[in-house]
Amino acid sequence: MVRIGLLGCGRIGRMHAELIAGRVPGVELTAAYDFMAGAAESVVADFGGRAYDDPAGVVAADDVDAIAICSPTDVHIEQLEMAAAAGKPTFVEKPLSLDLGLTDRGIAAARAAQIPVQVGFNRRFDTSHRSVRDQVMAGDVGEVHLVRITSRDPAPPPISYLEGSGGLFLDMTIHDFDMARFVTGSEVEEVFARGAVRIDPAVGEVGDIDTAVVVMRHANGAITTIDNSRQAVYGYDQRVEVFGSAGMVASDNPTTTTTIRRGVAGSYGSTVPYFFIERYLQTYINEWSEFARVVRGEIDSPVTLDDGRAPLLLGLAAWKSLRENRPVLVEEIG
Repeated sequence: MVRIGLLGCGRIGRMHAELIAGRVPGVELTAAYDFMAGAAESVVADFGGRAYDDPAGVVAADDVDAIAICSPTDVHIEQLEMAAAAGKPTFVEKPLSLDLGLTDRGIAAARAAQIPVQVGFNRRFDTSHRSVRDQVMAGDVGEVHLVRITSRDPAPPPISYLEGSGGLFLDMTIHDFDMARFVTGSEVEEVFARGAVRIDPAVGEVGDIDTAVVVMRHANGAITTIDNSRQAVYGYDQRVEVFGSAGMVASDNPTTTTTIRRGVAGSYGSTVPYFFIERYLQTYINEWSEFARVVRGEIDSPVTLDDGRAPLLLGLAAWKSLRENRPVLVEEIG
């Protein structure tokens, strides 16, 4: 068994704890910490392990083989450095940090300690998105010309969450930046972003946006467009399309059922899943299964530290582009 120590027992941490405890063969939860009183105790009561009152205790525990960092973003690097010092393989939720300098510091610590690290870009583990990438890599669409990524949430998060999230580009679009690199196999060289507040004026009051389009130029010449909205009334909308010289390949939304109703007024199908946990539950299970193999030394990390750093660069470039109303070369950021 791969014994996991969990740092962070909020919404995402608790979800991971449930998966570790009951849905992923070969792993178990043995320790948990959260800065909020009672959060770790609640998690271990439901899913096993022991609650600790500081992260160092979890990292140092003899019955912890690997660390899962699911805490607030502003402590990711500090906790990654702790795991590196202890020589323990680490899973860390995205983003690594909102600050490029801190990100590079954490990457340097992990590499110096030679620990395997897997970054939590879970959409890479979706079978449909991965199939798109596999067919592109196999040459089935020929030379890649255009990529189109749609990512729309069913409802905006609380304003209190947005205040510390880094904004739409570093919280939401960051998944799409990763997906663009993943399905093309090519780095992004230039970013141009447009954004607006179209849903809730309170979003703009905290310096964020809720609607955006990003156009990116890849090193291989392909062009990716991303469109984002914080409010799609019909559910959680996630689609990827790659168009090339020999055709196209796309992943579409699953529906909650395959039922179709037809009548004189028309035909009706089922809705798409409403929220990310419902839409991507299996991807999280796949993600943990592969991390267990990383810890056992069976495979290299499928989402590396470089994969964690690159989308941060693109998010920072997008914010710079929006604020300065111009295309931004990624090399300007770092």
